[in-house]
Amino acid sequence: MQSESSHEGPPPRPVVSEETLDILTSGEMGDCHLTPDGSNYTFFTTITDNYSHQFRVVYKPRRGEAPLWDFPDGTLYVREYAAYLLSEALGWRFVPPTVIREGEYGVGSVQLFVESDPHANYFTLREAYLKECLRICTFDIIANNADRKASHCILDTEDCVWAIDHGISFHSEAKLRTVIWDFVGDPVPEWIVTDLRRLQRQFDAPGGLGGQLSSLIDPREVQACRHRLDDLLEHPVFPAPGLERAVPWPWI
Repeated sequence: MQSESSHEGPPPRPVVSEETLDILTSGEMGDCHLTPDGSNYTFFTTITDNYSHQFRVVYKPRRGEAPLWDFPDGTLYVREYAAYLLSEALGWRFVPPTVIREGEYGVGSVQLFVESDPHANYFTLREAYLKECLRICTFDIIANNADRKASHCILDTEDCVWAIDHGISFHSEAKLRTVIWDFVGDPVPEWIVTDLRRLQRQFDAPGGLGGQLSSLIDPREVQACRHRLDDLLEHPVFPAPGLERAVPWPWI
């Protein structure tokens, strides 16, 4: 599949209000219901504030994380939040609003639940939503996403594409494992390069992404993230697989 030559990306999404983030952070958490799938404990629940605003959310507590040989124990929930910060810093906003907070089972990530089409995934979306998929592909390179399954690309009821499940990302070593290899060898579109350059300029500024990530992950992982960004801008071409197992299992 060839990348589009258009210099315009998808229309920008509105910034999530501080009120919404405050409610996610400090609102009252309801009863937690364990999801049946996944190797880590993940719960559906609600967050409610004093004014009866209520949000459905996905809660991933640190205590429910299964140990991995190559990622530090108890860090997957902060990587979920780091992915949200990267999406916001790029201005793409396709990672649902995410915070870190205490819950029924201790500290963890809490992410706004997105009502989505259960039949949609990357393979059904990639042609009709090409520009969104190009962004997700680029995002995964910068975040070093080690688990981009097709079902981690979802379509909401308002025809917006979202990307979820980023717990195993931001490793300092090359870990990119994804189903999105359609664009290998294609130039990164200029409208994406523009956003990457803006992120590069702001990365180390006060309040920039570099400082935000430094409070969450290892300094070597922050530095590696910056290097991946710099490398992609120096050679703005979508890379070929670099791992022996470059596609996650299962694909969906």
